[in-house]
Amino acid sequence: MLNDEVSLRKLEILCSFVRTGSLVKTAEEFQLSSVSIHKALHSLETGIGCPLFVKEGRQLKPLHAALYLAEASVDLLDDVERVLKKTRAKAGVESGQIRLGSMYSLTANIIPRLIMGTKIRRPDLDIDLYLGSNEDLMKKLSEGQIDAVVIATPSGKLPEDIQVVPLFEDQLFFASSKSSKPLSGAIDLLDYRDEKFVTLQDGFATTSGFDDAFALAGFKPNVVMKVGDIFSLMNMVSGDMGRSLLPGRVRSLMGDAIDFIPLVPKYQVVQRIALMYLQANESNPNILALAAEGRMLHRNNK
Repeated sequence: MLNDEVSLRKLEILCSFVRTGSLVKTAEEFQLSSVSIHKALHSLETGIGCPLFVKEGRQLKPLHAALYLAEASVDLLDDVERVLKKTRAKAGVESGQIRLGSMYSLTANIIPRLIMGTKIRRPDLDIDLYLGSNEDLMKKLSEGQIDAVVIATPSGKLPEDIQVVPLFEDQLFFASSKSSKPLSGAIDLLDYRDEKFVTLQDGFATTSGFDDAFALAGFKPNVVMKVGDIFSLMNMVSGDMGRSLLPGRVRSLMGDAIDFIPLVPKYQVVQRIALMYLQANESNPNILALAAEGRMLHRNNK
């Protein structure tokens, strides 16, 4: 059982001291005196009941036990911060910041519109943008590391605590460089069994759609390269490294270098792009403003 000598504040001080290696720098971080920092560390040592530090001259040096405690406390303090954040969200207490996750392919159009519209509603709101794959962003959302995401709705059943605001639907197109433009109007993937393809790494919505389309065609494509973002993928296609399947929303970015040709209906794959956030945040005024802007965007895209 913890005693009064062990507190989260003292663990924060310990982490800072181990990171900076200096009582003075730690004191500056916490706006305290070096004497107060020294007392807090000594009190923590007393409360835990084992030696954490040794004096070398006038310097205080952490022992292995202190290093272990500091390393473990980083994760503990992060967990506490997430719990407190969710508690504030349930109580409807707002902060001045939203951490928004997005797929790379949405940053050229949708995300700027969504952010600008939300900031008109909440001028003092700061929005931090995190980019990643569908899989990575969903994981961060469920763990509370980000507050909302704009991604392709996963094909499986969503957790019950996820709120969804549909934005628009998109579909995948057969993408080729201008120099390798196919002659036909709509693409039958069976005609491209021997072609080279490039795609995104696993975890991206476009990769899932790519795999689904070729599963419908009944064969595995010859994938010669996988890249980590949609912009690199488009450069690979325009440079004739291979063909790919790309969402229509990126056509405006490189339409002069890449041809986007529709697939025949039986291979068409639809992506449903949506704003998602935890139900625990549904009373947060900042999230409400973001969701309201998302619904307006959805109406304008109909």
